[in-house]
Amino acid sequence: MQQHADQYIGGVWQPSLGGGALEVVDPATEQVIATVPAGTTADVDAAVRAARAAARAWGASSPEQRLAALTRLRDGLAAHQQEIAETVVAELGCPIGFATGVQAALPVAVASAYLEILADYRFEEKVGNSTVYAEPAGVVAAITPWNYPLHQIVAKVVPALAAGCTVVLKPAEHTPLVARLFARLVDRAGFPAGVFNLVTGLGTVVGAALVEHPEVDLVSFTGSTAVGRAIAETAGRGIKRVALELGGKSANVVLPGADLARAVNVNVANVFANSGQTCSAWTRLLVHQEQYEEAVAIAAKAAAKYRPGDPTSPETRVGPLVSAGQRDRVRGYIRSGIEQGARLVAGGPEAPADLPTGFYVQPTVLADVTAEMTVAQEEIFGPVLSILAYRDEEHALELANGTQYGLAGGVWAADEATAVAFARRLDAGQLDINGGRFNPLAPFGGYKASGVGRELGRHGLEEFLQAKSLQF
Repeated sequence: MQQHADQYIGGVWQPSLGGGALEVVDPATEQVIATVPAGTTADVDAAVRAARAAARAWGASSPEQRLAALTRLRDGLAAHQQEIAETVVAELGCPIGFATGVQAALPVAVASAYLEILADYRFEEKVGNSTVYAEPAGVVAAITPWNYPLHQIVAKVVPALAAGCTVVLKPAEHTPLVARLFARLVDRAGFPAGVFNLVTGLGTVVGAALVEHPEVDLVSFTGSTAVGRAIAETAGRGIKRVALELGGKSANVVLPGADLARAVNVNVANVFANSGQTCSAWTRLLVHQEQYEEAVAIAAKAAAKYRPGDPTSPETRVGPLVSAGQRDRVRGYIRSGIEQGARLVAGGPEAPADLPTGFYVQPTVLADVTAEMTVAQEEIFGPVLSILAYRDEEHALELANGTQYGLAGGVWAADEATAVAFARRLDAGQLDINGGRFNPLAPFGGYKASGVGRELGRHGLEEFLQAKSLQF
């Protein structure tokens, strides 16, 4: 078992200023595989002071200097993809195939996209008799989740550093090992001391201390809407900027005339990927009432192909959930759906019969779901698909927009123009048209309770910049 007692602060690994430890548990075996420091407010203060001390020089560095260091970091990520994938399998329970193809590869693609943006970005422009400069926001607190642990780190840290900000990273308690690996790669890339700092610990201690710290200028957080709301309230009192990527309850709307089989099969794959632990997952499938039973049958058949199993096996498509608490929470949602009248067509709340150990949930499909049911309104964060019937296009729009969330979604139609026209009426930040592919250069973020601000692309870089105008 790995035992770590240090934090990465001021360009060196140094002993944590608290004596506590967090256990890292393998979700498939339920065994403790490592410990990391449970950071304290003293650790946070040391990290923020280091970031503040480095901020002015790093902020004054040229884009070319930042590009060179970030390129070395990107190359390090690319060279260590196998180690990254194996680490994510161990601490998240993510199947090795998905860990390799997404958890390890996506951060490289995102980092590369930011390098492309930085190389061409204009940090000053003439506007009439003014010169407008895009300057770094300052010291950034990056608080990241466990479901895509390295992707979310890269999606915050790389653009922040590209903008000239310095960073203190607080990773999720469940997945600190890949964050430590990232810190090692930052160290090898040769960034100046204090530009990047890592403090592991509890959100209620380390996260709260970062949000409250007077020397933090911007808080970038990905996680639940409830925690995001609390962060926004605290940051508001300190007049800090926030970037919040929060919950989702995304709808996938299949309009009449679309390729129903493809739309439903893609939806099932979308929801069951990463064991359903994806904020943007299409957890609500909306189908016209005349095609409803056909869609339910297609979904049930597709779901049967997703059997939970050992995440280290290349054949496994669905691994365990991240923790016992998350497993129990998701099973509770499945039970509530059935109790409220949903029809169980695949899976269920019981543990998989052949997996007595591990935090597993059966991939589940619920039919006859109505808008007022809990499973249609709340974010489940597990492999659970709810299927709803709609009467006409206006009813579909009402259902799709009828939650507090507005993160993502999909629209399928017989032609692109019809799908685009419907998508423009949806209250969501990112929508896939007829199965459109993910684009790391496009902004990602939500409407309504799904957040404030955007990640990825030019918009993601600009979250970490502020404007200064000089008049002549």
